Amino acid sequence: MTNPDDAPDDRPLTGRTALVTGGASGIGAACARELAARGARVQVADLDGDAAQRLADELGGTAWQVDLTDLNALADLSLDVDVLVNNAGIQHVAPIEDFDPKTFHLIVALMLEAPFLLVRAALPAMYERGFGRVVNLSSVHGLVASPYKSAYVAAKHGLEGLSKVTALEGGKHGVTSNCVNPGYVRTALVEKQIAEQARIHGIDESEVLDTVLLTESAIKRLVEPAEVAGVVAYLAGPQAAMVTGASWTIDGGWSAR
Repeated sequence: MTNPDDAPDDRPLTGRTALVTGGASGIGAACARELAARGARVQVADLDGDAAQRLADELGGTAWQVDLTDLNALADLSLDVDVLVNNAGIQHVAPIEDFDPKTFHLIVALMLEAPFLLVRAALPAMYERGFGRVVNLSSVHGLVASPYKSAYVAAKHGLEGLSKVTALEGGKHGVTSNCVNPGYVRTALVEKQIAEQARIHGIDESEVLDTVLLTESAIKRLVEPAEVAGVVAYLAGPQAAMVTGASWTIDGGWSAR
């Protein structure tokens, strides 16, 4: 493997390895492509093993088919990676009184407990080499709340806390930990939300963007996956060595209110 200290300026992650969860599509795929473009050897982790393998083949990386809700299988895991991108997530929209407790537990398991277990698995090797980057795909909903998303908001708020504790513990070992907090991103997850929000609010799907999703944003458009990936890749690189314990919003001004 190439020595990371000899990485060219245009490929600053040469010699580094990166693991991206939920990496086969959407934001995860954009992150995997951007990290690979900057020189990293990327492992694409996803429940959809075939899709993960296709992207891994495209990038010259590896695939890991994994169900991150199987917490028992992650408990004794050991990871040898330089960059960990916790991205995998799902969404469910319902009032609290109608929210299925099993769905609530599933979302928290996938989006908070699994990242904890992956961080726990990755830190020993990061500490040993004196370098590590943990990048947690949070959300503007890690900082503020919206109705009907109790599990998602709770998980993302918890992820923010986990990220900060990781930053405090990892600092003396050369490990940074940060959250990236996008608003609504142009992904299949958001497309599904549009239909759910239309149903809950009793409006047409064509009205959801303007009247529900983008009402708080100063810039009235969806975030593009590549825009998120650019921030993730910066945080994974050498120029972000002093950036830790932070939450980087990409929300068009939503959280400025």
